[in-house]
Amino acid sequence: MTGHSTTIALGPDSLVDGDPASGFLILCDHASNALPQSYGTLGLPAAELERHIAYDIGAATVARTLAGVLGAPAVLAPCSRLLIDPNRGLDDPTLIMKLSDGAVVPGNSAMDAGERALRIDRYYRPYHQAIADRIDRALALGRPPDLISIHSFTPFWKTVPRPWHVGILWEGDRRLPAAVIAELAADPALVVGDNEPYAGGLPGDTMDTHALRRGLRHALIEIRQDLIAVASDAVEWGERLAHILAKAVARAGSPL
Repeated sequence: MTGHSTTIALGPDSLVDGDPASGFLILCDHASNALPQSYGTLGLPAAELERHIAYDIGAATVARTLAGVLGAPAVLAPCSRLLIDPNRGLDDPTLIMKLSDGAVVPGNSAMDAGERALRIDRYYRPYHQAIADRIDRALALGRPPDLISIHSFTPFWKTVPRPWHVGILWEGDRRLPAAVIAELAADPALVVGDNEPYAGGLPGDTMDTHALRRGLRHALIEIRQDLIAVASDAVEWGERLAHILAKAVARAGSPL
């Protein structure tokens, strides 16, 4: 599976046009379970590609809807995290998984340094370059964007149910995430997690690379998958979050 390591451009499914002065940049690290044709299914049964190990179910629809309502640009990763995980640093041992939630990934098990470099050049760097380019455009207009990353999580961890409907992950500047949490928690029907179901800080991840290192506010929004697995529900969550974020920014104040 090794070959010429030329970069590829992200297609229209991965890039949502929007106003760089909108105040937001929407991201989705695990938007797709797609794999390049030459990789087949990485040796996995096709059913495994429908699981959380391959992508964040429902997250892409939420992200596209959110960007559309806000009129904001969005960047969505085009390939499955089983190929390479764009939400990991290049020195992270989980960048390319050989074993994921009990599933051995045969197409990753014998990967050599050349194949690793190829995946980084073709599928990892273009995603991060697209994010950096859109941040630069907003900054050139004097409008530092709030970075909003959309993810989804499984309703259970092993056999333990997760009570949260939505969690807000963050590191560093708490103003925006605290405002988002407060706006979400205004709905008594929602269980809202603060750095749940995961901690927000991961060196080298997307928020660290593009928000923390550049001094930009951010919130990573994790939605429980059973709430957005149906497309119409994911659209509703995207619309809901657009209103929540508009109010949260008013509560948090200007990022300038």
